[in-house]
Amino acid sequence: MAHHGTQVRLAEPADIAQLVELCLEARAESTVGSQLCTPDPAVLASQLGVFSSSGDGRLLVALLDGVPAGLLLARIVGPGPFTDETTVHVEAIFVGGQQRRRGVGHALLAELLTLADAAGARYVYAVPLPGARGMQRFLARLGFAPAAAHRVATVQSLQRRLAPARRTMPRARGLEHLIARRRVARDEAITGEVAAMLVRERSGASEPEQGERAAL
Repeated sequence: MAHHGTQVRLAEPADIAQLVELCLEARAESTVGSQLCTPDPAVLASQLGVFSSSGDGRLLVALLDGVPAGLLLARIVGPGPFTDETTVHVEAIFVGGQQRRRGVGHALLAELLTLADAAGARYVYAVPLPGARGMQRFLARLGFAPAAAHRVATVQSLQRRLAPARRTMPRARGLEHLIARRRVARDEAITGEVAAMLVRERSGASEPEQGERAAL
């Protein structure tokens, strides 16, 4: 998918070596590098291969001039014993230092929404690492609300925020338009209620210990 001059697609085996370089750049840049990924390039290449080969794993790569400039790791989750919902979980998103402020992060998320629609997902969860203030701000600007250690947004709200400004969507009319607006309002209200409930629950319990995160 092309978005603001960036091509985004599912990663291929030939991309792994350059994606390893991006992961190591992210590790070196982070204040919590040990929680981000292993420093061993061979092990990291194997782990990326395993992740992208799993049934629910999705590894997206963003290309600028044919060269990998960013990556996104996500999982399609559910339905399961506790919910009928299918959701998308963003495990990691990173853009190389020389390619930032060129719409690469937005393009990665826009392509992820295509996968979310295909899976029938209504919500996207993201797990920013502790201390990753830039990513926290990026997600907040896109409408992700706090949900325990995650942030959550509806697929529909993200589609509106990520749509190119020049694109004009045809307006629905009459009853169909009213139903669509009520559905969006309901979903966004649910997102806020879930976030508030999780915050209340966490404030009433002792803070769990944080283990090192082995994932990206």
